[in-house]
Amino acid sequence: MDLGIENRTALVTGASRGLGLGIARRLGQEGARVALTSRSRANLEGAAAQVEGETAIFVADAADLDRMAKLPSEVEGELGPVDILITNTGGPPAGGGLDHSPAVWQEAYETLVLAPRALIEAVLPGMRERRWGRIVNTASIGIREPIGGLALSNVHRAATMGLFKTLSREVAADGVTLNTIATGRIATERIAELWGSMEKAEEGAQREVPMARLGTIDEYGDLVAFLCSDRAAYLTGVTIPLDGGLSRSH
Repeated sequence: MDLGIENRTALVTGASRGLGLGIARRLGQEGARVALTSRSRANLEGAAAQVEGETAIFVADAADLDRMAKLPSEVEGELGPVDILITNTGGPPAGGGLDHSPAVWQEAYETLVLAPRALIEAVLPGMRERRWGRIVNTASIGIREPIGGLALSNVHRAATMGLFKTLSREVAADGVTLNTIATGRIATERIAELWGSMEKAEEGAQREVPMARLGTIDEYGDLVAFLCSDRAAYLTGVTIPLDGGLSRSH
């Protein structure tokens, strides 16, 4: 199936590993030019070597909102105007609803809500002018069914989902789509950290996930690539669970 994203420029944040790397690899396979960002140049260089086609790396921290606002113009200078934006931000510290200070809550808000907003604000004018754009947010099933011990993620990722839903209606007629993925248990460093090891995460998935396994970053990349395609032009403003049947809500 031709997804129609060959020679499109994609900006993927948090792309040095995990979900971001899986997304970057899949978009590269489809012929997109891929800009990868994360905080570590060394990790980015290793990740870019796994992505087919034309790539560029940009060291950037989602906590630096000024950097986020300027990043798309830097990408445009090397690869062309951003047609595809993947807002993939790392998980904040684990903890209950009252376990963190207001300062930690503010930091999570800036990273998970304001950083995606800054990126979107920078790329939207060009997307609307060209009448084509795809923006995908990597969230968590915790935005639909809050996960115990992950209060910061549950709350702030839900806020970002609300932003995406709001904006999707405002720009739909301009050919720009915004969608969110409610991520379940995928085999990443993050899931291993939360469970204590990858082996324990896999054992938990066998017991609790209807498909009896963890998802893979390549499967994740497949869904994102479709959402970024011409074939998904009429799909916007939705939250799609990718969780092996784990969530119980509709």
